[in-house]
Amino acid sequence: MTYVKGKGSSNFDKALAVGRPPNVVKLFPHSRALLVSGKVIDRAMLAKGKAMTIAANGRNHFVIRGALRAAQRANAAIIIEIAKSEGGTGAYCAVNYWNIARQVDAVCNELGITVPVAVHADHYGIKGEKDIAVARTEIPSLFDAGMTSIAIDASHLPDDENLLASIELSQYVPSWAGHETEVGEIKGKAGLSTVEEALFLIRGLNAHSIFPDWIALNNGTTHGIEESDAGIQVPLTAEIHQALVKYKVSGAQHGTSGNSSERLKRIAQETRTTKANVATALQMLTWGVKVNAYGNAQLDEAGRFIKESDRGMVDSLWTEMVAYAEGKGLKAGDYKKLNLPFENKLLSQPAEVRERMAKGVEDFVFDLLTKVFNAEDTAALGIDAILDAGSYDLGPKGRRIEDPAQWTEAKIHEMGKQLGGDKGPTGHFED
Repeated sequence: MTYVKGKGSSNFDKALAVGRPPNVVKLFPHSRALLVSGKVIDRAMLAKGKAMTIAANGRNHFVIRGALRAAQRANAAIIIEIAKSEGGTGAYCAVNYWNIARQVDAVCNELGITVPVAVHADHYGIKGEKDIAVARTEIPSLFDAGMTSIAIDASHLPDDENLLASIELSQYVPSWAGHETEVGEIKGKAGLSTVEEALFLIRGLNAHSIFPDWIALNNGTTHGIEESDAGIQVPLTAEIHQALVKYKVSGAQHGTSGNSSERLKRIAQETRTTKANVATALQMLTWGVKVNAYGNAQLDEAGRFIKESDRGMVDSLWTEMVAYAEGKGLKAGDYKKLNLPFENKLLSQPAEVRERMAKGVEDFVFDLLTKVFNAEDTAALGIDAILDAGSYDLGPKGRRIEDPAQWTEAKIHEMGKQLGGDKGPTGHFED
């Protein structure tokens, strides 16, 4: 089956009829937006080979618009996401876990977007038993609100507790949904993930018949503004992915902003990564902050962002935002906290300004999808995956090959103690 852009409307209609998960159909019964499981996006990239797509963190409405327009131009399957820190109950963005699917669906219908789009709850962080207790009701609420994919991130915990929390909470994720797991907090060059840690997590999940679509690693990146040239460790990533081949789990690349195009091309070509998160760069582009070719914000000699007058928001609003940030004592890395108090003011700007805010994201994402990530024309492959399955539920890629008797809670604790390894410094490393 082949969907050719502009010529495969019948296949699109068929995919629309069977490819939208039940929560999406219930929320948007008359929609023509192809909101799909994260599994569809992963399978599309795997079908093309050596391809990954953007998981765009929709910190504001303009990021969502721009990323979707870019995906349509590139005919690429795409993920729109928001992380717990960005859009959870303690959010610093107006876009959140419970309204992002509604925004994505509305924009897709408004703009006539016909590529498959997954809506992903990124970094659903678990730091202890209190978070697990909340998650038992909160995770179902996310899917009630239209999520089609989730990253259960208990990487803040020791390896054995990470695994046990992931096992416990997997029961609250619909079997059809995209599922990401994580080993090692994103701490830059400190506390890098190891083959042993990744195998421990994936083997333990496998023994309990849990088959995640993606695994995220601490492979050398940081969230936010990239301040060093360390970046993604491609050989380490490739080594870990190779060790996990028989479990059929793809890679999810976090902390993509600020890494060179060459390094990102290598991640797509040399590893099994199919999902690349981009957050900070897209936010900066909507604001009109000067960024380099890698999307890393540029600072002047005083350590302040450089606002370009012909890009992003109007200069007077930027001046107001800077004054607000200085009044709150926010440093450059904390400007992300301006999203929530200023979203409505950003939306109230003249139409031509709002257009250039979205356009900046569109052009940047289009170049990533077509020139760096090798994701062009993967929309067709996502639609093929749905039609081949005849369903919104593509099923797991893997099968159980580990013995559950060897992965009891007691044995998990014992094996976890033997892992050891350098976890890096403690502190706040969330996006």
